[in-house]
Amino acid sequence: MKVVVNVDGGARGNPGPAAIAAVATTPAGEPLAERSVYIGEATNNVAEYRALLLGLELARELGASEVQVVNDSELVARQIGGEYKVKHGGLRPLFAEAMGALREFDRWTVRAVRREQNARADELVNEALNEALT
Repeated sequence: MKVVVNVDGGARGNPGPAAIAAVATTPAGEPLAERSVYIGEATNNVAEYRALLLGLELARELGASEVQVVNDSELVARQIGGEYKVKHGGLRPLFAEAMGALREFDRWTVRAVRREQNARADELVNEALNEALT
């Protein structure tokens, strides 16, 4: 079974209060599940990696053997794809954890899109931040 997971992470300030979200759909776009979590103080890049991990966990829970991850972080997509090295020490453990989680799937892809194409995940991040900060 193939699942598409749109993920997003964001921080208000960098670092600052941060949240992550994942939206799982079928390849045809039918909603399967969504989740968002306030993660406390983090940088934007840490939040993006934590969102990727949340999305992979959601795909596993849904029984996916194949996952297509869509995010709006060019950095994460290119690091996972091997185009960029992971230079920041704080991201290395998250990168290693993400690669390990991806290997649990028969097939996987991670690609970056413009923020507008990741609207629901972005909306969930902001909802989680607003809820946590009020």
